[in-house]
Amino acid sequence: MKQQGPANLLEMLTYIIAVQIRDHSIVYVGTGLPMVAAILARKTHAPNITLVYESGGQDPIPGDMPWSVGCPLTWRKSPVLMEMAYSFGQSFNGYVDMAFLGFAQIDMYGNVNTHQIGKDLLNPTVRLTGSGGNNDLSSLTENMVLVGLQTPERFPERVDFITSVGHLDGGNSRREAGLPGNGPIAVLSQWGVYDFEPASKRMRVKSLTPGVNFDIAQQSTGFELLRPEGEIPASPMIPDDILNILRSEVDPRGVFTTMPS
Repeated sequence: MKQQGPANLLEMLTYIIAVQIRDHSIVYVGTGLPMVAAILARKTHAPNITLVYESGGQDPIPGDMPWSVGCPLTWRKSPVLMEMAYSFGQSFNGYVDMAFLGFAQIDMYGNVNTHQIGKDLLNPTVRLTGSGGNNDLSSLTENMVLVGLQTPERFPERVDFITSVGHLDGGNSRREAGLPGNGPIAVLSQWGVYDFEPASKRMRVKSLTPGVNFDIAQQSTGFELLRPEGEIPASPMIPDDILNILRSEVDPRGVFTTMPS
C-alpha cells in the first residue's frame, strides 16, 4: 500500500544504503533493502551502475520490484546469467566493487552471524538460516557493507558463531588469514552509519540519524563504540523528491519499505 507522510525508518535506511553506491560501480545485492536501495540509486544518482544479483542475474533491464533475488525480474533480458558459484568467482576476481549483506548478529570487528543464537553448536537457542552466499561474499568481495537493525542483542561484543568473516580479531588479522579485499567498510543501521578505525578495525561511529545522539547509539550496542574526534555529523535525510521516487516507482506496494504493524 502506498504510504503517505514523512519517511519511516525503513525508507530512511534505504536512502542511506543508496547513497553508499557510486555511479559506474558494480554492486552485488541480495533480497530486501539492499535490493531496493540499489534500484533507487540507479533511478537517481547512479544510473550507470551494474546490478549483480545473488542468484546470478547481471544487469537486467529496469522493471517492477523483484520479490527476491530469485524472482525472474532479476534476470529479465540480462546480458549475462551465471550460476551462483560463478558469481562468487566474479567477486574473487575483482569484478564486484561493493556487496551488501544482512546479519542476525555483528560484532565490534564486523564479523557476522547468520547461523545460530547461542554458542552451543548442537543445542542453540535459535537455529537461523545459515550462510547462503554471505560467507562467500564477505570473504571475496572488494568492499562489503553490512545492513541491519541495531540492538544490543544484534550488536554483541563477539558473535555467537562466525558465519562470515569481517576483520576477525581486528588489526591485520583478516589479511594475515589470506583473505582478499578490504572486508567490511561500513555498517548501516536505523541509528547511524559506522566505519572501522583503520588500525584496530573496531567499529566506529561515522554519522548518526538526525535526532539520534551518541548515547542512544551506545545504548543500542553490546560493546563500546569508538567515537570520532569532534562533532558527529548527521546522516543525510531522504529528500522529498527521492522519497517520492521510492514510493511511486521503486517500491510502490511498500513490500520492503512498510514498517511492520
